[in-house]
Amino acid sequence: MQNINTNKNTSNQFSSAGTDLDYDRQHVWHPYTSTLNPLPCYPVSHAEGVHLYLEDGRQLIDGMSSWWATIHGYNHPVLNQAAKDQLDKMSHVMFGGITHQPAVELCRKLVELSPAPLQQVFLADSGSVSVEVALKMALQYWHAKGERRSKFLTLRHGYHGDTFAAMSVTDPDNSMHSLYKGFLPEHIFAESPQTGFHDAWDENDIADLAAKLEAHHTDIAAIILEPVVQGAGGMRIYHPTYLRRVRELCDDLGVLLIVDEIATGFGRTGKLFACEHAGISPDIMCVGKALTGGYMTLAATMTTKQVADTVCSGEAGCFMHGPTFMGNPLACAVANASLSLLETGDWQHQVSRIEHQLSQLLPMVGQSEQVKAVRWLGAIGVVELYEPVDMVSIQKSFVDNGVWIRPFGRLIYIMPPFIIGNQQLEKLVFAILQSLH
Repeated sequence: MQNINTNKNTSNQFSSAGTDLDYDRQHVWHPYTSTLNPLPCYPVSHAEGVHLYLEDGRQLIDGMSSWWATIHGYNHPVLNQAAKDQLDKMSHVMFGGITHQPAVELCRKLVELSPAPLQQVFLADSGSVSVEVALKMALQYWHAKGERRSKFLTLRHGYHGDTFAAMSVTDPDNSMHSLYKGFLPEHIFAESPQTGFHDAWDENDIADLAAKLEAHHTDIAAIILEPVVQGAGGMRIYHPTYLRRVRELCDDLGVLLIVDEIATGFGRTGKLFACEHAGISPDIMCVGKALTGGYMTLAATMTTKQVADTVCSGEAGCFMHGPTFMGNPLACAVANASLSLLETGDWQHQVSRIEHQLSQLLPMVGQSEQVKAVRWLGAIGVVELYEPVDMVSIQKSFVDNGVWIRPFGRLIYIMPPFIIGNQQLEKLVFAILQSLH
């Protein structure tokens, strides 16, 4: 007992001896960073609307929506109140054998808002987990039908999360997960679509996926892809007809279609779900990120009753997955409030305004010699460079210019909260332009 207390006191003394930032640098491992040479971190004291406030008093316009989730802005009174009200009732109960109004209401809203015939909702902890769930659903579906289909067909330059099954359908050569190649299950990758969203459709674009599906469809449980926008794998925006062709091929050859709407769902592309640009409905759909307006981690995997009933008719008699925090009441309550804001708000006009302004400003950035391409859709703006950025210097440049933008590799992109004003959005784009000089 004496030793435990002594160690605890030593830890407290160490913590109080330096600043929080010093301790952070020495002990806190941030995503995609090295402990040998940690990147600088900027301490945030609070956030309001579209602004992050640093501890030194500086105010930054957030161009990232905290990794694409905070669509309504920070410290929103409606979302705050939903969390406070639910906290007074219960923050968590297990979802096994128990249900509650926030979860039932959330599933009702998701069924009403999502493309038909998605009717069954499996609540999950995070986007990566919702992808894991979707892949397991597809595998268990075919197992119940007496077929051992173990492969997935997906696209190069795709990204579906950082857990192992999600990584296995993320591009093994052109992504941050290439070092796991050889350990992960090997799936089938088709060439990613080349026809841009606003370009004339080229039917040759679908040829590689069609050929691979034809050759391997009896082994393929599902096609999984990000609809219209490939996110962290390259921020690529492609033609909706590609997605329509994929749906047709899946129908013709009897393969399930999974769409990963984690980054694109809830209005980000100008439609509530990106698959609506193509007028299609998937067999399984993953949602997350903006589901709670960026307040708490929560995701969902939706499917049709036919898929769900087939899964449950198999050997196991149920779907074999059950997260501890599934259906967390606090997260569900905030998600309900966030979806209500979308249902009653002006998000379509807001996103349309952002898209129009990006279409006016980004071509100016595209004139820089360092820029390979610029592209935009809805509340997404992308600047692709010829060379990777220097993270330390460019991050400092952005902070010095009063904005928060987090590039990766050769990509500088913005996904601001929908409530951003014209002058604030202009400042984000001009900060990108200044960082290139």
